[in-house]
Amino acid sequence: MSVHQGRLRKGFVGAAAAMAVTAVALTAVPAAADPRPAAGRHEATRRAMDAVVEEGVPGVALQAKDKYGVWKATSGVGNLTTGAPRDARDRYRAGSITKTFIATVLLQLEAEHRLSLDDTVDTWLPGLVRGHGHDGRRITVRQLLNHTSGIYNYTDDEDLQSAIFLPGNFFENRYRTWTPRELLKIAMGHRPEFAPGTSWGYSNTNYVLAGLLIDKVTGNSYGDEVRRRIIEPLGLHGTRMPGTSPTVPRPSSRAYSQLAENTTGKIYDVTEFNPSVANAAGEIISDSGDLNRFYAALLTGRVLPATQLAEMKESVPAATVGGRYGLGLIESELSCGVRIWGHSGGIHGSGSVAFTSADGSHSLAANVNGDWAGDPMKIVEAEFCGD
Repeated sequence: MSVHQGRLRKGFVGAAAAMAVTAVALTAVPAAADPRPAAGRHEATRRAMDAVVEEGVPGVALQAKDKYGVWKATSGVGNLTTGAPRDARDRYRAGSITKTFIATVLLQLEAEHRLSLDDTVDTWLPGLVRGHGHDGRRITVRQLLNHTSGIYNYTDDEDLQSAIFLPGNFFENRYRTWTPRELLKIAMGHRPEFAPGTSWGYSNTNYVLAGLLIDKVTGNSYGDEVRRRIIEPLGLHGTRMPGTSPTVPRPSSRAYSQLAENTTGKIYDVTEFNPSVANAAGEIISDSGDLNRFYAALLTGRVLPATQLAEMKESVPAATVGGRYGLGLIESELSCGVRIWGHSGGIHGSGSVAFTSADGSHSLAANVNGDWAGDPMKIVEAEFCGD
């Protein structure tokens, strides 16, 4: 997905000051012999990273893992004031990558027979999805997770966009806590995009509801369940569900935005930000190593039983994400025919991608610390299809 501001608004999905661009590559000890050095194996990826920085974002940080080991690299800067480079170990806001974690928890709950994907939203959250044609009695949990519910996307609301994306309003509201019911009220104030099950449309509202479902079924917050079920068992030490905390733990770079639909060139530091407006649709903070570990574990059956993983991978056409969409999981076929699974995410000042081959043997996660230019999917294409 593009991380231009318009797509960022839709997705929570996601020219800097002229300065010298630095690039650093750190190579793990390879797991098997290869006549090329690690940097050579990833030369196309290196070029794509530098090209994304040349398009205007401050910097890129990534990690790739394949049968030869882990390759870590950066390009550009992590701090426009000091000129400090990015760190491949950076933690960052990963936006809509949160959705895979949330869908995974719900699929685990299905495996435990605590809910069914064919339950209606009203079964668990009676009366919450009502208004202007919305009806939770006609929408299933599955339709929330694969974005076929038709529920209006609250981040498309013009008043909300004004409150969180225009410079003056952003700085006034950056520490504001938004409740899930506030966000749902915004969505219910609009007509549905389509009748449930008749089309596909990306809606962050679906995952706000998914988070509330986890709360209702378990009696715990969705953040606590993600920690207990995924973060801690997999040892994802750089990953957290921040809730209302506005800070990003170190190591981390600064996050930058132009805070405008039509960019003016002025760049704002938006690193500190209460992510409650993203809620279960996009609040997670992680790092590239953790995301590679998570998606590889997920795709190789170490997180979900086989039945639930198969359900997660049952995808529907989803042109706006460049492929097909399962349950919190994007399926994409690249130009070279390689099929990958994962997700992308955009939130203020941050655009991220995390994708893994179908067998989990080759993974890439990358982040750009600006939201007005640069498409990190170009880096994905280069890593899986390049020389």
